[in-house]
Amino acid sequence: MRTDRLGRGAIEVTELGFGGGPLGGLFEPLDDDTAAGALAAAWDAGIRYFDTSPHYGIGHSERRIGEFLRTKPRAEFTLSTKVGRLLVPQEAAGRMDESFQVPATHRRVWDFSRDGVRRSVEDSLARMGVDRIDMLFLHDAEQHFEAALRDGYPALAELRAEGVVGAVGAGMYDNVKLTRLVAETDVDVVMLSGRYTLLDQRALDDLLPACAERGVSLLAASIFNSGLLATPRPAPGARFDYEPASAELLKRAHRIADVCEAHGVTLPQAAMAFPLRHPVVAGIVVGMRSSEEARRNAESFEAEIPELLWAGLRAEGLLDERH
Repeated sequence: MRTDRLGRGAIEVTELGFGGGPLGGLFEPLDDDTAAGALAAAWDAGIRYFDTSPHYGIGHSERRIGEFLRTKPRAEFTLSTKVGRLLVPQEAAGRMDESFQVPATHRRVWDFSRDGVRRSVEDSLARMGVDRIDMLFLHDAEQHFEAALRDGYPALAELRAEGVVGAVGAGMYDNVKLTRLVAETDVDVVMLSGRYTLLDQRALDDLLPACAERGVSLLAASIFNSGLLATPRPAPGARFDYEPASAELLKRAHRIADVCEAHGVTLPQAAMAFPLRHPVVAGIVVGMRSSEEARRNAESFEAEIPELLWAGLRAEGLLDERH
């Protein structure tokens, strides 16, 4: 599978990355064997970049990814995780954890301080059982942005200078705040959730030009916008940004699907190919919860996309003219 180098550093990622959110039991319970099957199928398909976070199932995703990757040569994969939430043990008492269907054995405590970042890294390394993390992101800092910028970023930069991690950045959905981070710091990479997709191209206004100017790479996450673009014909109830999609968005997705079908392409295939057309995008990160999903995503990623598809979408007013 094709690889790209991030920013000005030495860290490389496969252009299709494994998103670890579903391995935390996002929306639906997930057993260890199914998770392991998803990871094995992704590896067999050539995926060598794996992303996770303490947030995903209060550690379940990190544990499962670590258990799998410990069986592989360390030089053959790239691993990223995130900081900003510390996990504090608590009595589960039969409750499930937020959107993740795992027992609520821990609670999250926001902490972007230097000590909090370092503790989070230590905890993640222990959960995963690996010797190092290649890439570290400030996570979901939208409501804590000043603390993340003032304290969190310098802590990441310090870890990078010490050689603890190879690349640093932030993973958020707020393209405006990410643009400020790119402009005011020396990050290597940003992970943008759901704001450079077939349905939402607002990052063209600010973040993508800023990344190009500063030599920062972008990883596009939530490229299916939480599900609406994940099937050839999205059904009512399909999610957009973690909520049921509106009738207007569902109609727009079907219009995009019509153009895709006219060019012999499925909606998921086009959704995966779209972000990588921009020169600052180094890869896409796709959540996978089963071996079947992993194989299907890898097949969709490898599909040939005719150039005329993009012209057809622009002609129908379904794609930003700047793309």
